[in-house]
Formats: sequence, C-alpha cells, structure tokens
Amino acid sequence: MKYKRILLKLSGEALMGTRQYGIDPVRLAEYAQDIKEICNKGVEIAIVIGGGNIFRGLAGASNGMDRVQADHMGMLATVINGLALQSALEDTGIQTRLQSAIKINEVAEPFIRRRAIRHLEKGRVVIFGGGTGNPYFTTDSAAVLRAIEIEADVILKGTRVDGIYNTDPEKDAKAIKFDHISFDDVLRKGLKVMDTTAFTLSQENELPIIVFDMNKKGNLLKVVSGENIGTKVNL
Repeated sequence: MKYKRILLKLSGEALMGTRQYGIDPVRLAEYAQDIKEICNKGVEIAIVIGGGNIFRGLAGASNGMDRVQADHMGMLATVINGLALQSALEDTGIQTRLQSAIKINEVAEPFIRRRAIRHLEKGRVVIFGGGTGNPYFTTDSAAVLRAIEIEADVILKGTRVDGIYNTDPEKDAKAIKFDHISFDDVLRKGLKVMDTTAFTLSQENELPIIVFDMNKKGNLLKVVSGENIGTKVNL
C-alpha cells in the first residue's frame, strides 16, 4: 500500500444515497465494505464525517438561528453519523472507536490524540465526531486538524465526483479534470476543494489531499494503493 495511515473525509450528504435526507443503510453498508477492504490490508484508517444529511449549522444560521447554537446542532449530527458508520463497520467485523470533540461520554470516547493513535496502531478504525468542538469551523477543518494530529500520510476526500475540475462537471460537459494540481494553483484558479481555513492548514503542513469518487466500488482501494484515481493536491 502506498499510504500506511489515512484520514478519510466523507460528507454527510454522501450517506443519504438516493434519499433526500437522513442515512441510506445500503450506501452505509457499501462504504463499510470498502473501508474493511483496505483495513484488512493493514492500512490505518481515521474518518471524519460531516452532518449535512441531518443538519447543517450554516443553513440554520441563515434562517435566523443563532450561529453558535446551529453549529452545535451540526456537531451532534456528525456524532449521529459516526455512530451509524461505527455500527456498519462493526457489522463487518472491523473494530471501531468513535471519538468526539464534545463531551458525550455515554456514546463516544473523548478525543485524546495519544489514544486515537494507539487505536490506529492496533488496527482499529477511528471515527472522529463533533467537528473541532468549536463553532464557526467546518468538518473540513476538523478533518485536516485531526489528520495533522495523528500524522496521517494523506487526506482522502470522498465525493460524488471523480476529482477536481476547472468548472462544475455536473453543469458543464466540457469541464476539464486535473490529475495533479498544486495548492497554489487551486487558490489562483479559485477552485473549491475545501473551505479556505482547512485548505490553508493543509497547505501549511504540507499534507496532500486526494479528491476522488467514493461511490464507485473499489476506488478507495485504488487510491490507497497509489493508482492515479481522482485529483491529488500537493505542493
């Protein structure tokens, strides 16, 4: 395997599958099988999931809700998604630990860096819930922060498109895909990979990002194996 320790970032919307909201158990089971496949090959896996399939703090704030309250609701949504993924992974026989940035001890361990790394070393999948534990920060920022803390080799951002394009490929049939692109070029071209805070944090810590289509069976294994899948962002 090209990468020994990875941080997989999944959007909450990815768990919806074909539904309009909530969690699709079929999609969840598919993701669990893909993750199990690379776990069985000795890859150490940490995961951060968004909460947009249940509640998005920014959307709540735009409708008049207090931003801090709305973001806390979003953090709880990520814990719900984390519990769902934990259950799906354990159904496949993979040992999993859910750690939360906010105290919710009855359902998740508190995030402790050394404990998280020890779980990874023992072959357990570690799911980080609760975002960064702070309002005004996205789960993209949480993903980059946790990846740096656990010394991950790469951030794998699983999406529904197969990489980064110069325009939206779902709207523009002539959109051009990048196989590799530098952090500077992403900023210069104004491409949307992650929110600015997360992206800058990744750039400053020289942590590469690979954006790929998580919904295509076998893609996760191909990325971790070093195949040219998706788009790689590095220095």
